[in-house]
Amino acid sequence: MKQTWDTDLYQGSHSFVWQLGQGVVDWLDPQPGEHILDLGCGSGQLTQAIADRGAIVIGIDGDAAMVTAAQQQFPDLTFQVADARSFTVASPVDGVFSNAVLHWVAAADQPAVAQSIWAALKPGGRFVAEFGGHGNMGQVMAALATARAELGHGPSPAEPWYFPTVGTYAQVLEAQGFELRFANLRDRPTPLEGETGLVNWVTMFAGRFLADLTPAQQQAVLTHMATALRPRLYQGGRWFADYRRLGVVAVKPIPPDSPWDGAVRG
Repeated sequence: MKQTWDTDLYQGSHSFVWQLGQGVVDWLDPQPGEHILDLGCGSGQLTQAIADRGAIVIGIDGDAAMVTAAQQQFPDLTFQVADARSFTVASPVDGVFSNAVLHWVAAADQPAVAQSIWAALKPGGRFVAEFGGHGNMGQVMAALATARAELGHGPSPAEPWYFPTVGTYAQVLEAQGFELRFANLRDRPTPLEGETGLVNWVTMFAGRFLADLTPAQQQAVLTHMATALRPRLYQGGRWFADYRRLGVVAVKPIPPDSPWDGAVRG
C-alpha cells in the first residue's frame, strides 16, 4: 500500500517508531565486520545504530524522501530506494533487519518479501524483524470505523494493514524455507505526544482511511473518535496508542551438502 511520509513530522512527533526499535537491534546483535541490510530504514536512525556496533550496513526504503533524509543525516552510510518485494543485493549479507515496516506490505505480497529476504541472505544468515501484529491499534481503528458510520460516511475504501498472528506469519517464513527461531506477539501501549497525540497519529499513519472525506468531515470523524476513546486511551495527561508488536528471528538454514556446512551455529 502506498503511504506518503512527512519526514520532519516522522522524526519529530513520531520518533518513538525508531526509538522503540532499539531493542530489535539488540535481537539482531550485529557484530563488527558483519554485512547487514536494514529493510525499510526510514530516516536512518536504526541504520546508524547498527553501524555503531561495527557492522557494515546498507539501508533501503521504498520512499525516496525518507532515503534523502537518511542520507543527509548520516552521510557516511549508504542508503538506496528499493521495494521490499523485489530488492536485490550485490553480495549476500549476514543479516536482514526490519523495524515497523512489514505491516505496510499487503498480505498477498508477503511471500515476495520473504523470497527477497531469503535471496539476500548468506546460508546461516538471520532475519530479525518487528512490526504490527494481530490486533495492533484495534481500539483506535474500531473507533474510527464507528465514528465514520455514526456520522453517515460508511466504511473506508482504504486497504487495511497486514497485522498477522504468529501462526500466519510463521507460515509465510516457513513456506520460503526459513527456520523460525523466535516469534512473539506482545502488547506495547505507546505514549503519544501532546493533547492531540491520538489525532496526530491517525493523521500521520492512517490518513488514507479518511482520504475520501472532505477536510471538515475528516475533522468531525477525528473528534468523534477521540471523544469515544478518551476514557480508555487517555491516561495521566497523555494519549496511548494500543500497539501490539510481532517480533521474529528466523534463519536461512545451511544446506547439509553446502561448503558452509561445519560453520559455527548458535
